[in-house]
Amino acid sequence: MATEAQTAHSTGLPRQPHPDPPTPDSGARASGGTAWTWFLAAGLFALYAVVSVRLHQRVRTTGFDLGIVEQAVRGFASGGAPIVEVEGPDANLLGDHFSPAYAALAPLYRVFPSPVTILLAQAFLLAIAVVPIARYAQQVLGRSAAVVVGLGYGLSWGIAEAVGFDAHEVMFAVPLMAGSVVALAERRLRAAVLWALPLLLVKEDLGLTVAAVGALVAWFGARRLGLATVVGGLAGTAVEVFWLLPANTPAGTFSAWWGSHRRSDDSGGLDAHLERVTVGLFEHEPKVVLLILLVAPTAMVALRSPLLLLVLPTLAWRLTSDNALYWGTSYHYSAVLMPVVFVAFVDGLRRLRAHQGPARIPEALAISAVVTALLVPAHPLWSAVRPSTWTADPRAADARAVLAPIPDDAQVQASNRLVPQLTSRAAVSVFGSPLSRANPEWIAVDRSDPVNWPFDSLADQEEFTELAREMGYGVVLERGEFVLLRRSTDDPRQFPPPPEPVPAPAEAG
Repeated sequence: MATEAQTAHSTGLPRQPHPDPPTPDSGARASGGTAWTWFLAAGLFALYAVVSVRLHQRVRTTGFDLGIVEQAVRGFASGGAPIVEVEGPDANLLGDHFSPAYAALAPLYRVFPSPVTILLAQAFLLAIAVVPIARYAQQVLGRSAAVVVGLGYGLSWGIAEAVGFDAHEVMFAVPLMAGSVVALAERRLRAAVLWALPLLLVKEDLGLTVAAVGALVAWFGARRLGLATVVGGLAGTAVEVFWLLPANTPAGTFSAWWGSHRRSDDSGGLDAHLERVTVGLFEHEPKVVLLILLVAPTAMVALRSPLLLLVLPTLAWRLTSDNALYWGTSYHYSAVLMPVVFVAFVDGLRRLRAHQGPARIPEALAISAVVTALLVPAHPLWSAVRPSTWTADPRAADARAVLAPIPDDAQVQASNRLVPQLTSRAAVSVFGSPLSRANPEWIAVDRSDPVNWPFDSLADQEEFTELAREMGYGVVLERGEFVLLRRSTDDPRQFPPPPEPVPAPAEAG
């Protein structure tokens, strides 16, 4: 058996501890066990599950993205490719985002084929990430501080926004990132790499984060291991973006993620591109708000930790994108940053204590708790205590009644919010989308849907519904704000007629 020194030498790990290792305070060891972290995770799971499942039950989820995710998982569960009808006939998810990690949900989905299964899996994965974060906080600062940090992560706006908007591949990245950044904080450098590497199977841009982990590993002393991880992360993203993603699209084109970083015209030239990656990073208000809210829940103390550098790859591609929805705090894009921020908070508090003594620790924790509490009502987790969440919703009952006549395995176009109500049992795409399969047998329309892509307005959607009637679709059932149509003639014309190209919803991804 190799000795510790031989193992360290062979992997590039340092023979001696890093000169600035994490050390627990005098009260941390006496603060008891960490079983409570599992109870905290269970409570967060219940909260996340309630919020996301109730949104689905109240017809507040969407085809972009819950419908896409379920169709991908359904494809894996059937033993085939992750075909997503919402993105086009025979569209392969792996040509849009390289997320084979969804296959991990296939066994569970085979037993419980429902979008609720996916929402519960996401709730579990986001909640379980609190365990390593809170345990590390207790090791370094004691239980009271760990409770503040654990709740800070669990109630953070980044996690709340992910819970409140369908389901996404980031559900896998969050616990992996938590494991990796905690291992880095504890100078378990090999473990940090092992936690980070599976990120390559979650989404194509996360190879950049793997490379950032490798850079810190090298900085903390394991140079060969760190440099190998940097190369592996960059190579992984390059292979996925330039080879695997194009290989899974009919046109052999780059992914949507890559495309959002190329201007539609080059009239701005080099100066415009330089502006995007310099002052352009901060010239828009949503970008500034995002950067402030990242560190405000940590009383700015996270800025003291080099671990915070792990947020840079994700921020870089978001803030340099032409897609304005990447710039702000909405949707799921910031969830993967939350473990980094709160572990950096703990590491920053440790450094603060070492340089200025323990007196400022309670102050920083109090500020963190107050900021977290003030932000919760502004984000989706607050819906768990809103009376409207729990009152009977006649709109949802109408939607289910209108969709009930549609047989299993039927070909359907449906309004965006109706899509995930059907994806477990039908081949469904978005009504009126240029990506949708032509001449479906059934059309289900929500005439008040505020998420009415691809239409510019509800009036445009109503005109398109009338066109369907003119082309042989008869009304089967009307209930409240919903109408169900069925093709009653073999009209030789294609429905929908080929439209002008309309970009997919920007928040999808």
